[in-house]
Amino acid sequence: MGTVNMAVDFGGVKMQNPINTAAGTFGYGWQFQNFFDVSQLGAITTKGCAAEPWPGNPAPRMAEIPGGMINSVGLQNPGVAAFARESGPWLEQLSKDGCQVICQVAGHSVDEFVRALEMYVELCPWAAGYEINVSCPNIAAGGAAMGSTPEGASSVMAACRKVTDKPLFVKMAPVNVAEIAKALEAAGADGLSVINSIQGMAIDVHTRKSRVAKPKGGLSGPLCHHIAVRMVWEVAQAVDIPINGVGGVMTGEDAAEFILAGATCVSVGMANFVDPCASLKIAHELEAWAESQGVKDINELVGAFEC
Repeated sequence: MGTVNMAVDFGGVKMQNPINTAAGTFGYGWQFQNFFDVSQLGAITTKGCAAEPWPGNPAPRMAEIPGGMINSVGLQNPGVAAFARESGPWLEQLSKDGCQVICQVAGHSVDEFVRALEMYVELCPWAAGYEINVSCPNIAAGGAAMGSTPEGASSVMAACRKVTDKPLFVKMAPVNVAEIAKALEAAGADGLSVINSIQGMAIDVHTRKSRVAKPKGGLSGPLCHHIAVRMVWEVAQAVDIPINGVGGVMTGEDAAEFILAGATCVSVGMANFVDPCASLKIAHELEAWAESQGVKDINELVGAFEC
């Protein structure tokens, strides 16, 4: 590798470089091992799991749109116990090989989040930390995302904080990010993933039906990137805890934008569908950019955007 120190500390998770993968776009890691050596990444974030298996939404679940994609997967997952049994040994070895593993926690209520996290703590001791997906719908409160208000997001965070001393991160909904980030920091979050997908619709004008099974889905990809950069910058102004920039990272320069806006690390999402080797390529491109900036350490560039 080159002359720049690329190691970063994301809220207690020490990464050999700033490249992470976005939950739900990289499976459980082993699916990509035949394409490249996954251990060269800084971290991976596994697809979210709940205490019990979730069937997810009916098909069709994904549709390509200009500049990105819309998905309505519904967080299908096998449950934490099956995940730990089936993927745990491979992920434990991955962590020993130098790539940190962050496990995403899903739930529809505070109790469900706590139960899933307790299972992770018991069954996945190799996890470096946990990402709480507060964008899940709160069924008990009418279906709005639990993370859409400071009160809702911080209630999940505060309850989960009691379960583990390991790093806890929150995958933030793209709403009111500065205020909600402050509430999450106060409730004990070690870092924030900014942002989750943006709600959108895609209508087939010939059938007059949604192009995914539900009326609405999550938009992701390059079309979201500059919204995400703006929100990372807003969160960086509001809190002192580190940020993981998520949204439309297709190149090293996209990742560099997040770093300059205030992100300590960056997650690659949709690019993994376009090119299974994208995450590693982006890591190399980001390092080349850091070298071009004449710094000795990538951390010198975090938040170096000049207004």
